[in-house]
Formats: sequence, C-alpha cells, structure tokens
Amino acid sequence: MTGRDLAADGWTHAYSGKVRDLYIESGVPDLASARRVLMVASDRVSAFDHVLEPGIPGKGELLTTLSLWWFDQLTGVPNHLIADHELHGDTVTDLIPEAVAGRAMLARTLDMFPVECVVRGYLVGSGWLEYQQSQSVCGIALPAGLGNGDRLPEPIYTPAWKAPMGEHDENISFERTVELVGEDVAASLRDLSLEIFARASAIAEARGVILADTKFEFGRNRDNGVITLADEVLTSDSSRYWDAELYAAGGADRLASFDKQIVRNWLSAHWDMTGTPPALPADIVQQTAARYRELIERLTGR
Repeated sequence: MTGRDLAADGWTHAYSGKVRDLYIESGVPDLASARRVLMVASDRVSAFDHVLEPGIPGKGELLTTLSLWWFDQLTGVPNHLIADHELHGDTVTDLIPEAVAGRAMLARTLDMFPVECVVRGYLVGSGWLEYQQSQSVCGIALPAGLGNGDRLPEPIYTPAWKAPMGEHDENISFERTVELVGEDVAASLRDLSLEIFARASAIAEARGVILADTKFEFGRNRDNGVITLADEVLTSDSSRYWDAELYAAGGADRLASFDKQIVRNWLSAHWDMTGTPPALPADIVQQTAARYRELIERLTGR
C-alpha cells in the first residue's frame, strides 16, 4: 500500500495509511526530521480494518476539497496548512506536483498528540451500543430513555487513544488523556474540539445537514508551541453527516449518512469477516461516490 513515485518532483514517499500517503522533501532523512510534508489523499476505501478493491473514483479529491473548505470556515483556529506555492523572482512555483494536484495538501509537521478527539452530538454507532449496556458513553452518564439516533442534551467529548499502526484505537476517559498529555493539554484538546464541533454543526445545519459526530487530531507547532488542528477535518471519512429533512421526517432512512456506510452495509451482508474481503460491485462503488459528492455540494454549494 504505497503512494505514487514523486521523486522527479522532489518528494520521497515516507508513509502510507489506509487512505493517505505522506511524502517528505527529497534529501530529508525521515518524517521526524521534516519541516513540511505533502499529504496525498488516495481513492482507497477501507472498512473493518481492510483496504478494499476497487477504490472510489475521485474520493481523494473530494476529501481534500472538503478539508480545505472546512479549514477556510474555521477562522481563528490554527491549522497545519502552509502555502503550496513559492515566489522565485517573478515566477510562482507550485509546490504540489501536478500528478497529485487537487488531492494533496502541503502541511507543516507537528508533534502530534496520541489522542483522537471524538465529539458526539447524537447517540449512534458504537455510542448507541454502549448506551444500551450502561446508559453511558465512554464513562459519561446520559439520561434514560434515549433512542438510536437521538440528539444528546449537549455534545460530549469521548477521546480515543491512537494505537500504533496495526492495532485498534481504544476509547479512553478524559482522566486517561490527562495521563497521556498532561492536564493543561488535555483540557485544551477537549475545549477546542467542542468549540470546533459547535461551529461546524451550526454551519452544516444552515445548509440542511446534521453533523452527528466527528473526530479531530491535533499537534503542537514546533516553532511556537501552539496546539494546531491537523490531518483531515470534518470530511465524510472522519465524520457522520445526515440529511436534516430526512432526519426530521423520521423514516427508516433518517440515519443514512453521507459516507461509506453503503460499503459497510454491503460487506456485512456479503462477507463473514474472515480472509480477504470480496471486491465491491460497480453499483456500490458508484452509490458511495455519489454520496461523497452530494455532501460537498450540500455544504459548499459547488
């Protein structure tokens, strides 16, 4: 699972996740030494900890477009983006290679915190499953009588520990985040996450879309120590969005999300979770791509 060969453009492949490929400038020994990194979103799609075939055409560009749009909306929140061009005399040089234009972001490297900052505004997914057992989510007690998909009295912060590659992330308590990053940083991560979620929710609701939950990642700027928003932000891969009109109508599809849930549903029905997952049918790929596009159109008007 490797990225493109961008050596001719001055970039060396350094790391591949399930969806993103990271590149550092040629001559820089490793990610830890890099001052800036090229983040490229692929068309790969993953579910149940497996990268699936085929990918979703255009997904990388859609995810990048949405992240960049959200970074623009979140004025005042420091983020990891840096200028993707340089001026040499009278010539403007693009730093993002043409081969990955539209699907790449140029970012400063940060000292990342080992915490996924999850915020939930609605009771759904793993939160709903846990609530049925304990009337709580990640140790946060909730009122009795809530149903699947119900709006919570107020958004809750439910962090997770970012496990090493190949291991599963683990839901943790706020107290555990204090042990991991210190009391001041833990409080800042929580407060920033809840603030960004509230701002994003209002923006989405004004466009007829509900932001049910999301996750953020933060790091510390190596130059000034500022806690900085990083990675993708508020995309359909990191967030759960619903159509507000459908949700209000209360039908069977009220919790249909603008993401790869179509893929998860198909896999659950056609795979026993052992061995290699089957290839995705063309219609499932097309439906998933359409959901990604629809969310961008709804939010950005593009």
